[in-house]
Amino acid sequence: MADNATRLEHDLLGDKAVPADAYYGVQTARGLDNFHISGVHLHLYPDLIRAFAMVKMAAARANFECGQFSKDILTGIEGASREIIDGKLHDQFQLDMFQGGAGTSTNMNANEVIANRALELMGHQKGEYQYCDPHDHVNASQSTNDAYPSALHVGMALGNIRLVAAMNELIAAFRAKGREFSSILKMGRTQLQDAVPMTLGQEFMAFGETLAGEVRALEVIQNVICEVNMGATAIGTGLNAPKGYSPKWSAHLAAITGLPIHLAPDLIEATQDTQAFVLYSSCMKSLAIKLSKVCNDLRLLSSGPRCGLREINLPPKQPGSSIMPGKVNPVIPEVVNMVCFRVIGSDQTISMAAEGGQLQLNVFEPVIAACIFEAQTMFINAARTLRVHCVEGITANPEVCRHYVDYSIGTVTALNPVIGYDRSTELAAEATRTGRGILELIRERKILSEKQIAEVLDPMAMTGQGRPAS
Repeated sequence: MADNATRLEHDLLGDKAVPADAYYGVQTARGLDNFHISGVHLHLYPDLIRAFAMVKMAAARANFECGQFSKDILTGIEGASREIIDGKLHDQFQLDMFQGGAGTSTNMNANEVIANRALELMGHQKGEYQYCDPHDHVNASQSTNDAYPSALHVGMALGNIRLVAAMNELIAAFRAKGREFSSILKMGRTQLQDAVPMTLGQEFMAFGETLAGEVRALEVIQNVICEVNMGATAIGTGLNAPKGYSPKWSAHLAAITGLPIHLAPDLIEATQDTQAFVLYSSCMKSLAIKLSKVCNDLRLLSSGPRCGLREINLPPKQPGSSIMPGKVNPVIPEVVNMVCFRVIGSDQTISMAAEGGQLQLNVFEPVIAACIFEAQTMFINAARTLRVHCVEGITANPEVCRHYVDYSIGTVTALNPVIGYDRSTELAAEATRTGRGILELIRERKILSEKQIAEVLDPMAMTGQGRPAS
């Protein structure tokens, strides 16, 4: 077939030529003409494409059970949908993520690709829609207003599973370093000032736990994501959906996806509502805040190599300067910081898009989808990058950490219960003024016996490790 061969298709606006070998049809072709916005195409987010195929497969099964079309059509739609779920034909989804029409172009892209592939599986040619039609069969008992958000919810849930897995691997890497560094004494810091002793292991365990708390929130929100409005059709009244269609569809989708899919209690409210997107975005924003703080700390702890804290060493990944020889920068935490900044900004976009809904529909779901799928993708990539190229290769400088403990005045805090706050403050002030050590002053003034010094000012005991729970 010649590269410029076409087939003629027709819609409300008239005839339009479509590439003969394309699985998409006339309405997708119009969307390709109209929306050159971000350069980010649907196929870059396979979870979204797979989700649409799952939604359409479940709809076909429910429609068949409701007597809407023949077994032959069901088999064709199922076969085409299964291929897309398995990763085929994704190159046929070239539309821009940013598009007007509340997602109609994307919904029709899925309808047309599935219909044309189903036609081939049924022994027909692309475009012979009298045998399997994008509207009458693939989109039967649906509208964009329930199919599109339902696919977004499913795609988000699929992506969330991968995001949780990637973050759990990163958390495991921090905890492994926590165990490796468990015996390395260092000074804790508050407000960038000396505080009290801790271990480097405790610091890294805390990095893991702060991220684990965010993962637990992502796991809890999964059930909210899986609430859908399928069967609402245009505004939630169920017009054009046969009796019993919605529960049949949701049961089939739950079986196809393995997700806890359930119908919203009020389909009119659910069709205009974007709460799940807002809540999920808030969870990702919270994760971004925590992850960025961890990366800030990694950069501080590794600052140097001669004039910074230098308590840890990040794996050197590339030369750091075009003018300063020998300089190596913390490029991996830096790039993860940038991902976090982007996700936090996207949350604001999602908030504005959710607020902008009017009456029975929110037409701004495409930008919400663009932000969420981008955030999931970047987080998954960032978690792997930080784990493989940074955390797993971090080493400690125990002698530097111990030096800070030995010369810090923070250990004076342990004297409060023994000699009182005021007298401890006097010691701290003199140590700061003279540059002398706390232990040196205590011994000179005979404030404590050597036995008391060993009991009260043992830095490892100050870390709380092994201390009975109060």
